[in-house]
Amino acid sequence: MHLRCKDVNNQVIASVTVSRISWRGRPATMGTVRDITEHKKAEQELMHSAYHDALTGLPNRNFFLDRLSQALEHGGKRDNERFAVLFLDLDRFKLINDSLGHSFGDRLLVSIAKRLRTCLRPNDLIARYGGDEFTILLERLQALDEATTVADRIHEELARAFSVNGHDVFTTASIGIVISAHHYQHPDELLRDADTAMYRAKAAGKSGYVVFDDAMHERVKANLKLETELRHALQRSEFRVYYQPVMELATGRLTGFEALVRWAHPERGLVAPEHFLAVAEETGLIIPLGWWVMETACTQLAKWRKRHKHLSESIFVSVNIANRQFAHWVLPQRVARVLDMTGISAKNLCLEITETVFMDNPELAVETISRLRKIGVNLQMDDFGTGYSSLSALRTFKLDTLKIDRSFIKGIENNRSDRAIVRTITVLAADLGMDVVAEGIENSRQLELLRALGCRRGQGYYFSKPFSENEVERYLAALTPPKG
Repeated sequence: MHLRCKDVNNQVIASVTVSRISWRGRPATMGTVRDITEHKKAEQELMHSAYHDALTGLPNRNFFLDRLSQALEHGGKRDNERFAVLFLDLDRFKLINDSLGHSFGDRLLVSIAKRLRTCLRPNDLIARYGGDEFTILLERLQALDEATTVADRIHEELARAFSVNGHDVFTTASIGIVISAHHYQHPDELLRDADTAMYRAKAAGKSGYVVFDDAMHERVKANLKLETELRHALQRSEFRVYYQPVMELATGRLTGFEALVRWAHPERGLVAPEHFLAVAEETGLIIPLGWWVMETACTQLAKWRKRHKHLSESIFVSVNIANRQFAHWVLPQRVARVLDMTGISAKNLCLEITETVFMDNPELAVETISRLRKIGVNLQMDDFGTGYSSLSALRTFKLDTLKIDRSFIKGIENNRSDRAIVRTITVLAADLGMDVVAEGIENSRQLELLRALGCRRGQGYYFSKPFSENEVERYLAALTPPKG
């Protein structure tokens, strides 16, 4: 057994062992006392470090998961006792680390942890889940607004400047909230849904909170199902590439094709990309899918040029590059390999990128575009005018083409503002030595206005719907000049 004894200044922990013995033929008792104070102290420190974050002193992920498991067990026995989990992620914390250094970021995290503690009730638990993520367990809730009140207090506290090393820094947080329910059986399920709600808060503009609800639960289940189906679709080669002609507006001459992915679903038929690309991007499946589309499109272009000798040498195929694909460091290397494998020239491949890639990581974008420039492929900014960094990106990055978003083309007939925007884009592009492509042309009046505004190329259902491979073959054959 262990005994705790106190002298004037310290507490001593002793291990006492007592046993019965025979001494000179008579029963006796023998005992040993051993000072284990330092051993126990080391044991406690080891236990503390196993369950607490070394930087902030807060409980860590393991501690939080243990407490959350207990809350789930007790909550299942008491119908009237509910609890909530808050998942908090600091907004743009990476920018602080990158600009002021990781040491500064660590000090800021310590200050943030101290403030977060002040927002909670005495029995609430806050933990540093990892990096710039924190989790909070609110037990014995009487109403949902108790959880949202804590979220409001957190935002109020973070709204005040943090003074670190003589710098005043402001930060915000996105918070996801999930309330306990009978269908939750494991801590990971609660954390998954709180994390989902947190990302919805980020998407809504950061510095806010979102409460996970049944509708979101159904969307998560649907996305999980869709992710599984997409993985099977890749394995079973269910994707198809369709090709929409890009025309010269003045002459109606074919200049190239945009490659568009479709999913030949065994039950739902041909599925358009807007129904699956977001999940493919989120799960990373967009990367293998993107490579496949590029290789397929380039291979087809090589075949068409070989079969249809009348095609212009400048005929190109344009391929959309997703943000996650663009951020992949092997992109230029893979592009060069596809060109080498298919035998088409770099000038016959156009990569369509969105302006958000310049916002996400400007340094990486500079390096990647420089490497792509050396290869010689054409670079096109897709959906131009719909983001926030267009002009600064044009000044920094050397691109070949701007694609005017279809939302401006749709209103060009009756909306003076849309017409003015299209005119401005075409003039800007001309001054910068860039080409312009208008997408979504649907009637002759739009075509007439675009010609008048100086737009050189375009695509849309007025010219043609996207073609399958076989339809492209027939389309190209019809372009063959008559013999003799």
